[in-house]
Amino acid sequence: MTLFLPVLLAPPHTLVELTGFCAAFCTTVSFVPQLVRILKLRSAHEISLGMFSLFSLGVFLWLLYGIWIASKPVIASNGVTLVLSVSILILKLHYDRKHRKSGPAKSAPAKSEPARNLP
Repeated sequence: MTLFLPVLLAPPHTLVELTGFCAAFCTTVSFVPQLVRILKLRSAHEISLGMFSLFSLGVFLWLLYGIWIASKPVIASNGVTLVLSVSILILKLHYDRKHRKSGPAKSAPAKSEPARNLP
């Protein structure tokens, strides 16, 4: 373990950048399933407008920060994440407005459970 300690405390620059890109890939790609689900269901009802608005602002600020410090992993991940989160926001606004215009969808009558025979 002591052999690896210097590498963990002060890894080579390429390892640091590779770690950044791997972390960026994981956190950025995590938004794709949500975007696909919204497109598939044509609904973003469960998405919080306030949360995603604030999140998108934060990602934009991280992108600016990455540009200012010239960090490729920060720029790449936040650039892509901003596109994904703004896409989710746009779909949220679109589907919410569409839902308000058409009125609430008629729900199917609730299915009653069969009576249970209790001892």
